[in-house]
Amino acid sequence: MNLHSVKRELAAIFLKLGAISFGGPVAHIALMESEFVSRRQWLSRQEFLDLVGAVNLIPGPNSTELAMAIGHRRAGNPGLWIAGACFILPAVCLVLLLAAFYVRFGQSPLPRAIFEGIQPVIIAIIAQALAKLAPTAVKSTLTALIAGAALLLIAFGSNEIAVLALAGLLGLLVTRQHAPQSTLAPPPPKQAPAQPEESTTSENPEDTARPPHAPLIVMAALPVAAPALSLFWIFFKIGAVLYGSGYVLLAFLRAELVPAYLSDAQLIDAVAIGQMTPGPVFTTATFIGYQIAGLSGALAATVGIFLPSFLLVGLLTKVVEALRHSLLMRGFLDGVNAASFILMAWVSFLLARTALVDAFSVAIALASLAALLRTKWNSAWLIGAGALLGAVRLALA
Repeated sequence: MNLHSVKRELAAIFLKLGAISFGGPVAHIALMESEFVSRRQWLSRQEFLDLVGAVNLIPGPNSTELAMAIGHRRAGNPGLWIAGACFILPAVCLVLLLAAFYVRFGQSPLPRAIFEGIQPVIIAIIAQALAKLAPTAVKSTLTALIAGAALLLIAFGSNEIAVLALAGLLGLLVTRQHAPQSTLAPPPPKQAPAQPEESTTSENPEDTARPPHAPLIVMAALPVAAPALSLFWIFFKIGAVLYGSGYVLLAFLRAELVPAYLSDAQLIDAVAIGQMTPGPVFTTATFIGYQIAGLSGALAATVGIFLPSFLLVGLLTKVVEALRHSLLMRGFLDGVNAASFILMAWVSFLLARTALVDAFSVAIALASLAALLRTKWNSAWLIGAGALLGAVRLALA
């Protein structure tokens, strides 16, 4: 199979996965394991787990970055861009349609009632994510101290990016001080196994050695009106530094956009759209961009938040072995993850004050949280139920 056929195959597979990948990053990763390890046997289970671990070392939406890494393994740099773009595209298109509907009808009584039913469910989904992440994010005395310090800094108004950077630096320094010197240096990278001939066959060897220029040309052609350009840089900055769960995105979005561009209620609505559509929750950026600056804003925000992942995965493929075995890098990430957890918890508290305003909304949130903790229901079903309850409440009013 030549490289052009491999590219077409990658595009078809990741468009399909992007269209059916409901359920969040864990569900996305499970789908990819089934597709590429069990069914197609492109990767061994160990190779797949190595890629999962590697993408957790960089900021950005990890399941989307896993798609990019798999694409790179299959077809070099072109495969990275094709797999990532095709995995994102279905969700972006759907979110654009929903954003246009929201702009036109979002404040009408029925859509407003529907979103008021959905908002408490989103708070419950975030609470469940916090409960699951807590043991991993705060897993030692050091991470507990970092989390406590991060909470104090955030409560007194410190910049979110500065808090993450300080937390990572503290984790790195403490790890360096206490770890045996012999364990700090990563082992030399292993020789990469030869790729199957069918996976990277190309008539021009430079096709996989040189970054493709077409995606960069497309990005340069984006509308450069002031609102769109401003949104691009806001979301590029977020995409470049955001570690941890996709819900940490809330902290950065609120800091950058509320109240200058959005209200808290509109932010929760945007997260709801990102949650109820397939693909990465980072397509929340598409929805927000459309609210602020129409189609050009949606495109600028989408490219801005995902572009760092494309670039970082491209770099990661060159140093993955060294990073995976670096004790210092693990210390840095432990600190960042603890602070990310606190950011998510703090912003969730602030958003809950907006969403949980009466007995009806509190009841929906508690019932949703109970269902999430005791069942394996997909959160999309609960969002649908919340929407239905909101509509029923309006009809009975």
